[in-house]
This record gives sequence, C-alpha cells and structure tokens, in this order.
Amino acid sequence: MGDWTLKALGLERLDEVAREKLGALSPVVLPRGHVLFRPGDPVRGFVMALSGRVGVYLSGANGRELLLYSVEPGQTCVQTTLGLLGEQQYIGEAIAETDISVVLVPREMFVELMAQSDRFRGFVFSAFAERLNTVMQVLEKVAFVTVEARLAQCLLERAREGEIKATHAELATIIGSSREVVSRRVEAMAKSGLLKPDRGSIRILDPRALALRAQYETRDI
Repeated sequence: MGDWTLKALGLERLDEVAREKLGALSPVVLPRGHVLFRPGDPVRGFVMALSGRVGVYLSGANGRELLLYSVEPGQTCVQTTLGLLGEQQYIGEAIAETDISVVLVPREMFVELMAQSDRFRGFVFSAFAERLNTVMQVLEKVAFVTVEARLAQCLLERAREGEIKATHAELATIIGSSREVVSRRVEAMAKSGLLKPDRGSIRILDPRALALRAQYETRDI
C-alpha cells in the first residue's frame, strides 16, 4: 500500500479496500509549465494532486484566457470529473503553475471506486462541489467586481513575502481582464504608493491599503 494515500488531503477516512487499490498507483512528478490537458483531449483518468498547483484555463475566440480555478492538494478538477462521469472531452487547458506531484487514477478504476467505495465517492462529490463553487465565484467576480478589486485580491493571495512573480499578461489571465488594463491599474497603484512594479514581479508596499482596494464591489463602467 503506497504511503501517498495516507498523506493525501481528503483521503484520511478512505476505506481500506479503496486505499489498497489507490496505493498500487505511483505518483508522478511534473515540472512547472507542463500541460496536463488541452481542449479536445479525452479524459483518460482522475487526477489527484499531492503537491504544487495546477491552473485550469478557458480560452475565448478572441484569444483571451481566463483562469477558471486552481487545483491544489485535496482539490479536484471539475472538467476531469465531468468528463469521466459524462464522457465529455476537455474544453479547457490545465498547466502546472509550480512543480507538481500527481496521481492519475485510470478511468476503469475511478468508475469501480465510485460504485464500490462510499468514502471515495463522497470525496469526489465533495471536492467537485467545492470546485464548482469556485468557478461560480470567478464568474461572479468577472461580472460584478471591479478590475482593480480583482487585481488587488489576486496580488494579496499570490504574494510570497510581499512579492508576486508574474507578468501583467499572466495577471490579466488570472483575473479575466486584458494586459493593457492590468498595466494601467498597476501603474495607478504604484503612483499611490501601494506597489513597486519590476520586470516580471510586483512588490506590495502597503498591504493594508491594497486590502481596502480588494473590498470594492462595483463593476467598472
């Protein structure tokens, strides 16, 4: 039985039969930037993240991208679950945002565990509901929250020791805007003393004031 099943978030109460089957699978380490799937790819199995973060993006006809959600340990991919249950192809793209460790549960084993293991099925549906709620929050923010508020919240959430390593184009994808709009907002925040932008990174100078910007709820007109 693989040790990873004992350490994986969400599987603490898994029954022994399901744990033994999953434990026979080996985790795979993938580098940052690895593409796990693209639009049109068939869903070959259930991906379980053990470490790192995967971003799932949706691309529009105009070439713009939107980060639908991120998958971290203990979380699952909505598109994968829907694809396995409804036999649908992927409509988005999943990219490793950091080095990741994942386990791929083959389709046949996934279907078998869903039918036989109440606790595995409970984990899948609970994680699915959480991810679906995240998608709804993203849509709500894009529709009703200002670009500045979305950007401020994004910067606060992704800061490590007060610094965010991301380009304006990457930030635009995350918050569902354009690079030009993000650049203007970053420049305005920098002039107000909230941020110090640099090439490929942004340092937060006033986290309290930035948090106030993240609370604005009125959509830009």
